[in-house]
Amino acid sequence: MFRKTSFLIVLFALVMMACAPQSAPIAAPVVTEPSAPITLTDGLGRSVVLKEAAKRVVSLAPSNTEILFAVGAAEQIIGRDEFSDYPEEAKALPSVGGSMGEYSVESIVALKPDLVLAAEINSPELVKQLEDLGLTVYYLKNPTTFEELYVNLEIVAQLTGEDPTKLTDSLKARVAAVDEKIMPLSYGPSVFYEIDATDPAKPYTYGPGTFGDMLISRAGGFNVGNDLTDPYPQISLEQIVVSNPSIILLGDSMWGVTAESVLVRPGWETIEAVKSKQIFPIDDNLISRPGPRLIDGLEQLAKLLHPGVLK
Repeated sequence: MFRKTSFLIVLFALVMMACAPQSAPIAAPVVTEPSAPITLTDGLGRSVVLKEAAKRVVSLAPSNTEILFAVGAAEQIIGRDEFSDYPEEAKALPSVGGSMGEYSVESIVALKPDLVLAAEINSPELVKQLEDLGLTVYYLKNPTTFEELYVNLEIVAQLTGEDPTKLTDSLKARVAAVDEKIMPLSYGPSVFYEIDATDPAKPYTYGPGTFGDMLISRAGGFNVGNDLTDPYPQISLEQIVVSNPSIILLGDSMWGVTAESVLVRPGWETIEAVKSKQIFPIDDNLISRPGPRLIDGLEQLAKLLHPGVLK
């Protein structure tokens, strides 16, 4: 009797266990591998070390801000220079100054960035000052070619833990599309690019080694400023008349300069571009900022210099 009772008790217990809801197996704890340190040499030849990808970044140049947004690091930006106005979301970020080259070091420090991204418009003295205050600063050197631009995008992406492959592949494809149309052409118009004509008798233009010069050439034109020695020279009206450009581009249109105002400038009436009214405004930010929108600038230049070739 005792054995029978014991058997029934054990059988009952087994049945109850089988009917009871099964608890989920206990998962092994997830171990997150720490990010590997990032060590890169910047444009000043300094070895810059980050313990991990930057999560709080202050940008000291419009080009850097545009690059950060383009590579997908928008959420990491906590401050920007006064002139960073693209994309539109950048304007909502706290400004750390930059007008006339004057930055608010106190504002930068107060934001507690783990990376300050500087550019060639920033002085090495500013970089040292920030570094002496314990901040990590990476100085991004201006590119002189599209290939160097792609490298800069990869550097910023690495510093912020992003993948730039999709972006760089897209930019390379767009440049290749322009090259495919422009390179076979045997003719390129002469171009005068106006940066600032506060003095119309001696306006500023792009000289050799600048983005403007490179982009005009890549878009199938000849920059009359290429014959000068300075990168951002003032060119005399006499030199412009002798060069006789067939196209005039107004980078200073953002300051209110119009094609109509150029047509009535004294002494400009003999220039071919003026006679044929081939004077066009252009957004100089697409030409002067060494970021991904340089490709936008290339495409616009190609369409202006060779209408109908690039659609």
